[in-house]
Amino acid sequence: MFKAVENPYLVPFDDSFKIDSASTSPPTDAPDKKKCKKLLESYVDELSDLQKVLYAHNRYGVLAIFQAMDAAGKDGTIRAVLTGVNPAGFQVFSFKQPSKEELDHDFLWRSSLRLPERGRIGIFNRSYYEETLVVKVHEGFLKSQNLPNASESGDFWKGRYQSIFDHEKHLAKNGYLILKFWLNVSKDEQKDRFFARLDDPEKHWKFSAGDVRERTYWDDYMDAYQGVLNATSRSWAPWYAIPADDKPFMRMQVAKIIVESLKSLNLSYPTVGPGEVSKFGEMRDILNNE
Repeated sequence: MFKAVENPYLVPFDDSFKIDSASTSPPTDAPDKKKCKKLLESYVDELSDLQKVLYAHNRYGVLAIFQAMDAAGKDGTIRAVLTGVNPAGFQVFSFKQPSKEELDHDFLWRSSLRLPERGRIGIFNRSYYEETLVVKVHEGFLKSQNLPNASESGDFWKGRYQSIFDHEKHLAKNGYLILKFWLNVSKDEQKDRFFARLDDPEKHWKFSAGDVRERTYWDDYMDAYQGVLNATSRSWAPWYAIPADDKPFMRMQVAKIIVESLKSLNLSYPTVGPGEVSKFGEMRDILNNE
């Protein structure tokens, strides 16, 4: 199975990750914004080339999951990282509040329907992890799921972690490269971004009063993320806690991790056998004589 590439923001696999110690800002020796943008461009170019080989190689599917608090920059990061990549080679799905049909299935059902095919990159903008985040913070949502074993006890949430753990391990065994990004924005930076949406008419459409109400549950969300990241970051499905207060740095780091992870797969174009190559001369003659 896939083994995670080393990175300063890799969430360790020993349940030792502490959100209180995770930085929301770049380190002091980080490249400046201009350099980060240049690096991002180079990684996007590499990603475009790697995607072509991934498609031709046709042995792996890539699933990149993005989770974050509101205004952390998920949409912009996905757009920036995939700019220049062949649209036929990737797909993006956003998971909102479950529909009645989706609630009549298990919580992994709707996302399983959206998994990428081999050779393609799938992006989940939010994911099945919402079932251990927003549903855990607002446990009243469980009532609408009509579960026979719904409970507010720790065992229930451990069971959901285990379901996700088993699901991702199964996918990894079947050729999925799974990369999970938690865009770690600070509460102060989120507030500034909300003000920016209120102040700029062109950003009004992004603003939701519900987002402001959710801020009152900030500590509860951090506790939920703490549990999720420690329970489900493993070498075959790693979490990366990316500082999100600086958007150029965040986007560059995400692109870098995706590129380095794809490189670790040792992808290659399929080779053509001697029998097929021997026919090339004949095909050239046919084309030349048209």
